[in-house]
Amino acid sequence: MAQRVAFVLSGSGVKDGTEIHEAVAALIALDRAGFRVFFAAPDVTQAVTVDHLTGKSSGEGRSVLREAARIARGSIRPLSSVKPDDYDAVVFPGGFGAATTLCTFGRDGAACSVNPDVRRLIEDALQEGKPIAAMCIAPVILARVVPGARLTIGRDPATAEAIRAMGAVHVECPVDEAVVDEAKRIVTTPAYMLASGPAEVFAGAESMVRALSRLFPSRRA
Repeated sequence: MAQRVAFVLSGSGVKDGTEIHEAVAALIALDRAGFRVFFAAPDVTQAVTVDHLTGKSSGEGRSVLREAARIARGSIRPLSSVKPDDYDAVVFPGGFGAATTLCTFGRDGAACSVNPDVRRLIEDALQEGKPIAAMCIAPVILARVVPGARLTIGRDPATAEAIRAMGAVHVECPVDEAVVDEAKRIVTTPAYMLASGPAEVFAGAESMVRALSRLFPSRRA
C-alpha cells in the first residue's frame, strides 16, 4: 500500500503563503515515487497578505484554508482534523507563509512560536516515528519544535544562526541535495533559499523525496 503524506500548505503565493513552484515540484516528486498525498492547512486567517503584483501589503483578511485550496484543487482538510493514523509522513513546502502563519519566524526570529495545530502534527509524527520533510524556509518550524534537529536552509548566515539559537544544528547544503537527520527522521532541502529557478527547486525536491523514501524500510534500495 502506498505511504500517505500529509502535505501542509500555508496559503497560496510566495510572499504570504505556500511557494507554488516548491509545492508543485514536491508533489511531482512524491507522485513519481509512489506516495499518496492529501492536503491540509490551518483554518486561520493569514498573518500577512501581499499583492503579488505590486509586492505591497494588501490589507486583506484571507483564509489560509481557502487560499491553500487553490493549490490543492479544492480537496483540502483543516489541519486540526488530521490525526496520526491518517498519514505515514509529513511534508512542508516553503513560502513566506511558513514563516508568518505556520510559525512567527518572519516576525520574531529565534523567539518565534508555532501554530498549535502545526506543533501538534510535528510532535505526533515524531512520537509515532513518522518522517517529516521540509523545504526552503519551512525547516525553521522544525528547529523551533524539535530540539537538536539536524537540518538545512542552504547557507544563509542569518537564518542559519537563528536555527542554531533555537537549539537545532544547521548544515550547509547545495540546492540539489537534501540533509537527513536519521535519528529524528527529518529531511530538508534549500529550494528557493538557493535556487535560481524551478529546475533547481525540482532537483532538490527529488533529492528530498528519495531521502524520505529511504526512511521507510520497505522502500530502501
